[in-house]
Amino acid sequence: MNETTAFNPNAQHAATAPAFLSVWNIEAYYGESYIVQGVSFNIHEGEILALLGRNGAGKTSTLRAIARLDQPAVTSGEIWLDHQPLHKMKAFQASAAGIALVPEDRRIISGLTVEENLKLAQIAPPIGWSLERIYDLFPRLGERRKQEGVTLSGGEQQMLAIARALARDIKVLLLDEPYEGLAPVIVQEIAKTLNIIRDQGITTVIVEQNAVAALKLADRAVILDTGSVVYDGSAQEVLDDEKLRAQYLAI
Repeated sequence: MNETTAFNPNAQHAATAPAFLSVWNIEAYYGESYIVQGVSFNIHEGEILALLGRNGAGKTSTLRAIARLDQPAVTSGEIWLDHQPLHKMKAFQASAAGIALVPEDRRIISGLTVEENLKLAQIAPPIGWSLERIYDLFPRLGERRKQEGVTLSGGEQQMLAIARALARDIKVLLLDEPYEGLAPVIVQEIAKTLNIIRDQGITTVIVEQNAVAALKLADRAVILDTGSVVYDGSAQEVLDDEKLRAQYLAI
């Protein structure tokens, strides 16, 4: 690994531009299992960050910690979003502040149509994109607006899960395995959509086992290994560094 890009915990907050989302030295546990071990990184507004690592590295736990979910239990560290202390918030407060987590299982609500799933997200403020704007971004959802959400294909359900997040007024989109089980052509379609979302100024963190696809989409990458950051730098450098990929991503 190039020494200039190796993880340096003392340099994490030395970026020339102020961080939009800052994760600083967070530690988190599931029961007695030490899952997130002093993780620190910064993200600038409008960036896409690929959060990568082998299974069990702490990626999903880090996303859940940012979203302020009850598990894992965060015991120390700070998380700041646009000068707001997320680490002092409950999950509903983090959501109101602009954090949206799209979990691996998508959580489409059974018995509700596509449109009802979207409208449910807009019951309480802050309301984000209009249905018209969402259907413009996801024409397939517009075509299936009266169809029960859980009967959609896997790719369409992923689109609905992302659209439901956009129905809120969000600043940061957290995606946990958005490409899982999807055909390559659908992965490409979702990647194009995420680029459009970035152009709207939304910051994105993507956790994905399809590391190459995530790296091609991302501006930067953070790699975790057994709960700690081992790389923080350019996504393209990870794509170009075969030794780094083999060591930490097994690709």
